[in-house]
Amino acid sequence: MVIRIDEYSDVPIYMQIRNQIVMGISSGELKAGEQLPTVRALALEIGINTMTVSKTYQMLKNEGYIMTDRKNGARVRQMIEQSGVISDENKNELRRIVSEARLSGVPREELVKLVDEYYLGNT
Repeated sequence: MVIRIDEYSDVPIYMQIRNQIVMGISSGELKAGEQLPTVRALALEIGINTMTVSKTYQMLKNEGYIMTDRKNGARVRQMIEQSGVISDENKNELRRIVSEARLSGVPREELVKLVDEYYLGNT
């Protein structure tokens, strides 16, 4: 999986990496048990500080998406706990996206179609 950083984005780099890894797991691009690059290797590959990657991996571990240990590094968890609940933070982000779509004149049906495509992993 290739991680791409947008240096002009308002989204912090560690969150850009986190979001891309979560989307990779969700889409199946990153498989259960798959080895992630070492902190040092990923930092070197995308040209950022190792502490940024370390912060990202710690966040992903705390959220239950990956597991880490000194011997095997970081891997995608075999079983990711499914709470069936959307966090308040994600609800607010979704509300923002829907509001922007509405203000941009995007028809509701088009937005629902996009959600279905993303949810079903068709993109």
